[in-house]
Amino acid sequence: MRLMLVAGTTRTAERSGLSAAGATRDLLLHTPSADAEILTYGDTVRAPVTPVSPTGCPTPAAVTRAVRELLGFDATVVNGGLARPTGAPTVSMGAAPGRDIGEVDPVQTAPGAFAAARQFGRALPNEELVVGETIPGGTTTAMAVLRALGEEWSTSSSLPEDPVELKEAVVAEAFESSEIEPGRAAHAPELAVRFVGDPVLAVASGLVAGALEAETEVVLAGGTQMLAVAALVRHAGVVGPLTLATTAYLADDVPELADATAAHDVDLVVTDPGFGGEDAGPLSAYADGVAKEGAAMGGALHLADRAGRLDEVTTATLDVLARLRSDDGP
Repeated sequence: MRLMLVAGTTRTAERSGLSAAGATRDLLLHTPSADAEILTYGDTVRAPVTPVSPTGCPTPAAVTRAVRELLGFDATVVNGGLARPTGAPTVSMGAAPGRDIGEVDPVQTAPGAFAAARQFGRALPNEELVVGETIPGGTTTAMAVLRALGEEWSTSSSLPEDPVELKEAVVAEAFESSEIEPGRAAHAPELAVRFVGDPVLAVASGLVAGALEAETEVVLAGGTQMLAVAALVRHAGVVGPLTLATTAYLADDVPELADATAAHDVDLVVTDPGFGGEDAGPLSAYADGVAKEGAAMGGALHLADRAGRLDEVTTATLDVLARLRSDDGP
């Protein structure tokens, strides 16, 4: 089994009020690079800061790293358009950082990155692949991509209160400047990503499509962004069994998730890590609705549950966070 984290950026995230995947807008672009390092090393190496939300909720990458330390699975970081350097080894698919989706043609590298990732996914020797993402602002671009495909499913948010009206306004702006209209990319998913999406969606959907074509068992590790990946794969005409593994926090936030996954012939697995307990420390923010998902956390929790070690995740994650806080200083 291999976990693959697709890390990238979209400048859409810099719009005020869209994302909690960074303490400030200036630090948002560093979050995917830091998450890649935490997954790889259990610590930040080159990134200037450990990602936290504006209210101090720690990055879900710490949870994924903790499960990796418990289970010892292999992990690969795929560069899905990083805007800042990372100290983690990465595999490149030729994806450039995404521009704001209010601009014309914000993800020009999407078709080529999708094709390269699809070829890579076909060639992987693993029997099981768990694919996740880290990209601030990604739920807004996922919403736009779903609309381009002709789908009206909701997307979640890393904020406790989903800024739905703001996201809808950004999506409407994206279509105003785009060469496509809602529903017109139903049979051209790469174009949906190119004109209103982000580079992580292009790379992740390519990886999943290729892996399914090679008859690899695939788990989508995440929430509504990975639902968008599933939609892109299905609109590309790729069949095969898919599972979406997410957290109870995200599933509670998106009541229609079960219907959305069923519509794409995707099995849904929901895991509750129990971060609302008295011993959860800063992880209790997840139970309050912050972050909810990201950095393949839902997939990692599913693996821990499957291995009978879910009850060890809280302590293991707090251990990872203690190391990170120690490095960051007081």
